[in-house]
Amino acid sequence: MPPTTSPESLIPRRVRDERTRRGLTLDQLAASAGVSRAMISRIERGQSSPTAVLLSKIGDAMGLSLSALMSEPVAAGPEMRRMAQQPSWADPATGYIRRLVSPPGGDGEVEVVAVELPAGRSVTFAATQSLHSQDQILLLEGRLHLRSADTVYELQPGDCARISTTEENAFGNPAAVPARYLVVKRHYR
Repeated sequence: MPPTTSPESLIPRRVRDERTRRGLTLDQLAASAGVSRAMISRIERGQSSPTAVLLSKIGDAMGLSLSALMSEPVAAGPEMRRMAQQPSWADPATGYIRRLVSPPGGDGEVEVVAVELPAGRSVTFAATQSLHSQDQILLLEGRLHLRSADTVYELQPGDCARISTTEENAFGNPAAVPARYLVVKRHYR
C-alpha cells in the first residue's frame, strides 16, 4: 500500500488545487465562501490550521464535502479501506476528530464518517449553499445534543437522527466523556 498523506498536510494543497481547477481567484472563493481572502491564502500556504466550520464553508463554495478536502482525489479505488488507511483530522478549535471511513473513489453519493466530539465541546455548521446531503447520525458512545434548524435531539447510545445540511446544524457534547458517532451522508445537489 502506498503511504497516505495526513489531512493536515493535504488540506492546503487540496484547497489550492480545487480552487485553481475551478478557475477561481482567491477573491472569488473568499466572496463565495464568506471567508477572508487572507485566511484562504494562509490555508493554501499551510500557515493556518482551518477549523471544521471554516473548511465546510470553503468546500461548500466549491461544491465539495469536508471529506473531499481531507483526502486525495481518486477516480476509483479499492472496495475496502482499512482503519489504518482512513484519513483522520482534528479540528484545531474544538478537538473534534473526523475520520473518513468510506473507501476512496466510487460515485461519492454516500459516505461514512466517524466523529469523536470531546466532552463539553460543540461545533455548528452553517446551512450549505451548493453541496447538500441528508445525514443520519448514529450515536455510538456518550451523549449528543443535536440541533437542526429549530429541532433539538438528545441522543443516547444507539439513537439515530436524520438531518439535512440545508439547515444549520449544531452538535454539542454535554457529557464528561467524548461522544462518538457515525455520520452516513447521502449527497445530492
